Amino acid sequence: MGTDDLHELYRRWLPGMWQAEAEEMDRLAGEVFTADAVAHWNGETVHGPAGVAERLRATTRMFADIRTEAEVGPIVDGDLVATRWSFTGALLPAATAAPGTVIRFQGADTLRVRDGRFCEYWPQGDNLSCMLQLGAVAFRE
Repeated sequence: MGTDDLHELYRRWLPGMWQAEAEEMDRLAGEVFTADAVAHWNGETVHGPAGVAERLRATTRMFADIRTEAEVGPIVDGDLVATRWSFTGALLPAATAAPGTVIRFQGADTLRVRDGRFCEYWPQGDNLSCMLQLGAVAFRE
């Protein structure tokens, strides 16, 4: 795959899947990830497109008005694609912050490509910033 193809594949992931309807995520994950894909997500290992889609649904169901944006990249190096991204969403009820609280945080993705799809995924989000905005943690004075 050429660089342009890999950029398009990444766009199908972000913002593509991140802003898709929950019922579309399984189909989209099957188009973007290999059957044996492994995602290393915050200490959790997720397997296959269905696992990626379920983990994504678990994250996105906590927010409304989700917007994701690639801020830097995608940068392609051989079979790796890397991007710095931002996430913005309005919190839904059942979390520590008030419903409607808008949070924004950044992170980075590194993905390995095989046979035109992603086969391995390492996301890294700014979890501390997210937790501070949600009121789940606070700095001591």
